[in-house]
Amino acid sequence: MDRFFTDMKYNFFGKDIVGRLILINCAVFVFVELVGVFLMLFNVPYNPIALYLSLPASFGALLYQPWSLITYMFMHAGIFHLLFNMLWLYWFGRLFLNFYSSKHLRGLYILGGLCGGLLYMISYNVFPYFEGSLDIATLVGASASVLAIVVATAVREPEFPVQFMFIGTVRLKYVALFMVLLDLMFMTSGNAGGHIAHLGGAAAGFWFSLGLAKGNDATKWINAVLDFFSGGFKMPKRKPKMKVHYGDRQQQYDYNARKKANEDEINRILEKLKKSGYGSLSDDEKKKLFDASRR
Repeated sequence: MDRFFTDMKYNFFGKDIVGRLILINCAVFVFVELVGVFLMLFNVPYNPIALYLSLPASFGALLYQPWSLITYMFMHAGIFHLLFNMLWLYWFGRLFLNFYSSKHLRGLYILGGLCGGLLYMISYNVFPYFEGSLDIATLVGASASVLAIVVATAVREPEFPVQFMFIGTVRLKYVALFMVLLDLMFMTSGNAGGHIAHLGGAAAGFWFSLGLAKGNDATKWINAVLDFFSGGFKMPKRKPKMKVHYGDRQQQYDYNARKKANEDEINRILEKLKKSGYGSLSDDEKKKLFDASRR
């Protein structure tokens, strides 16, 4: 139980980008659903919040809600829609982080959503098949973002084995290929917009992975914008004047001794973890290891 709460604390309130994205998606879903329930109590048949956060197919409508090109990728049409996407994000997000950085995943999530949303809008405005639903169609879901992560990982490690219940081991490249082919086959189905958006996300993942192998990071500009908004508005702190303190030599000696003892303890725990596994650690050892990982 202690391990469960430790993992939850690290994944959702620590530095884990997959956990943060899942938390944002779940929080948005709960908020929108609660607003819908509240409005229904007053016999309001539709939820304007959901409408404003969803991506319209019409470019004219997009002019009145440009933020929806971002917000739609954190919206979901139902609990099972959310659950399915978050499970895929969790599984393949973890796998993605074995080969790329957290910033790459953050940037690719947004890039995949943008490419998926734009391809969806272009398709609905170009192909006559969608002419009748152009003014009423909207798009929600993280599927394009998630598929970008899946395809990018598959391009990086195509032979990586993935275990599926009742199926067995499947190479990652075949998983990605199956998902893309499935979307191509259902481009004219009832969820045509969703499948088209998936293809845009897949293209973004392919573009990112091949480009990064050549030294070109397609997510660099996205991360630069996100970093600016997360920290760019803070006033720069003045550097304090350098001061030299001449402390007692005994205090310095005690500090170094404590530091050395802590390092030796962490090395001992890591050696125990390597030999006997995580389950062999005591609660105190697990806490020390977790605290050391946060420094």
